[in-house]
Amino acid sequence: MNAARLHAYHEALKLDQVDEPAIDGPLDVIVRIGAAGLCRTDLHIQEGQWAEKSEVVLPYTPGHENAGWVHEIGSAVSNVAVGDTVIVHPFISCGLCGPCRRGDDMHCLNGSFPGINRDGGFADFLKTSARSVVRLDTGLEPKDIAALADAGLTAIHAVKKAIPVLGPGTHAVVIGAGGLGHIGVQCLKALTSAEIIVIDPSEKALALAGEMGADQTVKVDGSKHVDTVKEITAEAIIDFVGEKGAIEDGIAMIRDGGFYYVIGYGENINIPTIDVISREISFIGNLVGTYTDLAELMTLTAQGKVTLHTSTYPLDAINDAMADLDGGRLQGRGILVPAAA
Repeated sequence: MNAARLHAYHEALKLDQVDEPAIDGPLDVIVRIGAAGLCRTDLHIQEGQWAEKSEVVLPYTPGHENAGWVHEIGSAVSNVAVGDTVIVHPFISCGLCGPCRRGDDMHCLNGSFPGINRDGGFADFLKTSARSVVRLDTGLEPKDIAALADAGLTAIHAVKKAIPVLGPGTHAVVIGAGGLGHIGVQCLKALTSAEIIVIDPSEKALALAGEMGADQTVKVDGSKHVDTVKEITAEAIIDFVGEKGAIEDGIAMIRDGGFYYVIGYGENINIPTIDVISREISFIGNLVGTYTDLAELMTLTAQGKVTLHTSTYPLDAINDAMADLDGGRLQGRGILVPAAA
């Protein structure tokens, strides 16, 4: 099969011919990839930021936002059948450890993460588990929803954490209206009654945020945008950027006693502890979401409450797609479609 693989950090991916994955265990599921979302994490992987955390051995295949059709199943799989359309939860969990028993899939003590620490979905086929596949409504196509497997899942996970502090009359500030942010806006709209303010340096991104349901958009412009948002007194900052000055802006904009939800990453949170105490700011990290989060997101998508704005690329154009993402030329989410899809 075809697979876009990383052979060395800081180098372009290469399209290789590799063996198709095979069923080894009773709960294994082989998915024929219909679409794979492109994530900024893939850029960080290429840059080597995940080398120590993932301990992955190069070359390997990235790609952790995957959807397609069930190609083959293990002997004990009963929740999906060959031919079913599915979206793939990005984490393979054991189902037996403490976190799994609590429904905290992404912190499984025995789990693995295709596209991070093992071969992912930038390929014709992906090996995953029965615990990781969500059967889709017949009206949903893989290319239209693949990126929801991580971008959307992380967004709804963060929004669900923020629900208790976002009642009527409250304000949520979304930093970044790109691939994750435009999904986050829709999740906030569907699940809370807060007024949604979006900040971004791109006019096109802000226009997209408005289409997705933002109540107010503010262009990043020197320090003016910080002053504008400070007047609103936001209860929650939902940061989908996490670098290039976004953290400093967010800390300056949040009200005392507010909650800062960290989704984007790339730089450090640098704030004196006395300010954390005196202003009583809470920082909350967000790593993808649970299987239940993904199932609920698919329900919102089937209801038309969440949609993806995408640009598609053939698998052999992986490096063009990554360059567009890195250069800020993508609006919404980039989607890779294998030739076999």
